[in-house]
Amino acid sequence: MLNSYSKEDKVLLAVDCIIFGFDKEELKILLIKRDFEPEKGKWSLMGGFLQRAETLDDAGNRILQTLTGINNIYMEQLYGFSKVDRDPVERTISVAYYALINIEDHNEELIEKYSARWFNIKEAPELIFDHNDMVNHAIRRLQYRTSTKPIGFELLPEKFTMRQLQKLYEAILDEKLDKRNFINKINNLDILIKLDEKDMSSSRKGSFLYEFDKEKYHKKVEDGFTFKI
Repeated sequence: MLNSYSKEDKVLLAVDCIIFGFDKEELKILLIKRDFEPEKGKWSLMGGFLQRAETLDDAGNRILQTLTGINNIYMEQLYGFSKVDRDPVERTISVAYYALINIEDHNEELIEKYSARWFNIKEAPELIFDHNDMVNHAIRRLQYRTSTKPIGFELLPEKFTMRQLQKLYEAILDEKLDKRNFINKINNLDILIKLDEKDMSSSRKGSFLYEFDKEKYHKKVEDGFTFKI
């Protein structure tokens, strides 16, 4: 039985990760400077090859944990990229994932180790191979997901202002949102906890802080609730 595979072509399987972050104002992407040929010195997504004993999700988690030092990151498989000449060294298929992290949580030491840098999504440099296509796919998926699920909260600190939440959605959707309509939509969802605390950095009066009520959200979903922005 094993010999029946011997004449089949062997290809490498890579896993590339698009890591999105938010810094209270801008949607950003984490890129690394490639330190080996080909394309040495150019900007790239973080990636690696699937190991024999791993699932794709295992490989994605390993790569993300190595770069960010963070476990339990929101991660979703995106798409497979299989153009024959996508990698000039070896026939390689890549499965892309995208992940969401709060920039305040990333590990500075590991960022420096991998020569990684956060870029505003609109100012990111050209990337190697077909990594630009991967990023474009990921942005479209992120826009869709954030309009139908509360995954955007993965990009925010535990406590946030309504202004920060609106800024996040504006950055992801790449459009200006009417403040009153946005607040009304969020309040109607009834999935936030308004705290007695205020963020005093934005004005003398300050802005109330909120938390995402995960338990309430999941209970509402069980009862047929649909999240929509």
